[in-house]
Amino acid sequence: MRQLAPTTPLLLLLPPSLPVPSVPPPTHLPSLRLRFRAHPCPWAHRALILLALAGVESSVRLEVVTPGLDGAWMSGDGSRLRDVYKRRKGGYEGRATVPMLWDEEREEVVCNESWEIVKFLSSIGGLDLWGEETREEIERWNGIVYPNVNNGVYRCGFAQSQEAYDSAVNDLFSTLDMLEAHLSTSRYLCGDSLTLADICLFTTLIRFDLVYHGLFKCSKKKLIEYPNLYAYTRDVYQIPKVAETCNFEAIMDGYYRILFPLNPGSIRPIMPSACQHEHLLQPHNRELLPSRSSREAQQLHAI
Repeated sequence: MRQLAPTTPLLLLLPPSLPVPSVPPPTHLPSLRLRFRAHPCPWAHRALILLALAGVESSVRLEVVTPGLDGAWMSGDGSRLRDVYKRRKGGYEGRATVPMLWDEEREEVVCNESWEIVKFLSSIGGLDLWGEETREEIERWNGIVYPNVNNGVYRCGFAQSQEAYDSAVNDLFSTLDMLEAHLSTSRYLCGDSLTLADICLFTTLIRFDLVYHGLFKCSKKKLIEYPNLYAYTRDVYQIPKVAETCNFEAIMDGYYRILFPLNPGSIRPIMPSACQHEHLLQPHNRELLPSRSSREAQQLHAI
């Protein structure tokens, strides 16, 4: 189990490695190659959604890496991801992790930290999901969602003590409760428009009932028991091109058949009906929520 995730003395899951110092990204998109662990990985899924929304899937080369017999990430041509990292200027002594954005022309790792990668991708191809006016709010939400929800489900799943699990599951569900309340009056996290904060939350929510509720012991409540969070998930899913990035069969295979210590028999359960495509296409009605400007006007009027 410890080989799957480094832990603190309390055995909480931490990010797998220190990030490579980011370098200025190139302006020539075709020189970029994004290496990622296919559909199971929620961190890589963020980048896939942004590439799809920007319409630049064909401009940035995507390369799926898979674990080799020794557990090291391998590219489709048989090369080791570790060797790619070693080619960067200044070398690299950390773990070879994905997702990783690589500049072919400069032979340099642009970035291997998911948050930094998606911040870059959120402004290409005409996207404006990391806008100046909401940037501070996006960072605030990421500071809440990342440790308690994105990483929180992994802290639950890989906890190796009751104390660690209890702490993680409490953080997770108290945050989900807070998000449920916030989304009862706000269509998206930062108001009326989709931002990077929503993409980062969505890739965990779309996997919640599918994987995390059972396999990772996030079992206090299902996503479908949160009316606003489930409707919000359907809202984001129904944005053009987002559903195309969600391969539920691959996600379930990637968790249930690869994480052997958590599922020794590698038996994949049946897909919950609420996670199926046709259910996620049901009306969410979140466009009917009052806009932020109208809510603020009502609040001022009430003063």
